[in-house]
Amino acid sequence: MKRRVVVTGVGLISPVGNDAATSWEALCAGKSGVAPITRYDASTQGVRIAAEVKGYEPDDYFETKEARHLELFVQYALVAAREALGDSGFEITPENAGRVGSIVGCGMGGLPTIEKYIQILHERGERRITPFFIPMVIPNMGAGQISIFYGTRGPNLSVTTACAAGTHAVGEAFRSISYGDCDLALTGGSESVICPMGFGGFHAMKALSTRNDDPAVASRPFDRDRDGFVIGEGGGILLLEELEHAKRRGAKIYAEMAGYGLSGDAHHIAAPPEDGAGAIRCMQAALADAGMQPADIDYVNAHGTSTPLNDVVETRALKAVFGEHAARLAISSTKSMTGHLLGGAGGVEAVITALSVKYQFAPPTANLENPDPECDLDYLPGKGRAMAIRAAMSNSFGFGGTNAVIIMKRYEE
Repeated sequence: MKRRVVVTGVGLISPVGNDAATSWEALCAGKSGVAPITRYDASTQGVRIAAEVKGYEPDDYFETKEARHLELFVQYALVAAREALGDSGFEITPENAGRVGSIVGCGMGGLPTIEKYIQILHERGERRITPFFIPMVIPNMGAGQISIFYGTRGPNLSVTTACAAGTHAVGEAFRSISYGDCDLALTGGSESVICPMGFGGFHAMKALSTRNDDPAVASRPFDRDRDGFVIGEGGGILLLEELEHAKRRGAKIYAEMAGYGLSGDAHHIAAPPEDGAGAIRCMQAALADAGMQPADIDYVNAHGTSTPLNDVVETRALKAVFGEHAARLAISSTKSMTGHLLGGAGGVEAVITALSVKYQFAPPTANLENPDPECDLDYLPGKGRAMAIRAAMSNSFGFGGTNAVIIMKRYEE
């Protein structure tokens, strides 16, 4: 029999706040984190806007020498994990460390550092490459450094499934605890690819919004005038815990993990099939795993990237899965405010989903002013909603046709 798993701690560092409480308040208010790029001079780029983490100083969290050897996506994972641990009240000790896992998603790893050292290699030669280069850039270092910094000795796993990575990580952590591989896990996702190479690559695919003159409204999922997604950065980490373990220590519980689904499109490297078949199978798998019917879901945190094709396909998939109940769902894309954190998106959105269940509030879809006629569900345009949320679903779909869905529900004895 599978063990029950609950969320007992959350941590966020995002484009709208450097902790969970600040981020949640901003999201509920519909505040955008998109602005002109400040990380470097982007004046010659076709896309000059991003959802950057703001006011972040590595020296507030790490020793100066230490920070130099930690890529930003790793720093964000560590900062969010520290908050999640502190929030949970759980202390990792040598006695329990073997039962605590670190399972974190990342899409692209240390792309800014790769870009930097390619230039150094060509201009100054191989001898100028730092010995820390490889450990800085490999995508598993979010999970690895969480284990090293905080002493987790259970499953140490990184998931790299493009924009579904954070949700896959949370789902795999849920399964690891359910099946007894560990009792707790720090899990989620992180990403930071705000660099010329990252923007150049996505812009070449015509995937990004070019609304450079009005960045706050550039990310507009399900809106008729959307023109692409906005790259974001940050990290979202949850502490998942086996229910009886959490009860024994009197832990507060945000939500209960209920279901996890995953599927493949077998269709295209970057585009979903127009009928949404892979997303449909994935949502259905998560419902089956949760033992739920479509009518049991009240809120969906949509993948909702603000690209012309994705939003229409996700709408079709939601209608196929939920039938008549689709019209009664509250659905929102918080990427309208955070931008798209790529491999980190699912981690951030898992935290948002847990908070939605805990506080019985669905955040809005910002900038949804002129709904696309093909996106005709209740996407909470501009304003969030206090409502009864018995169960909530979070969707993530990635390049390569990889799909992940998790379901959380209100905790009941």
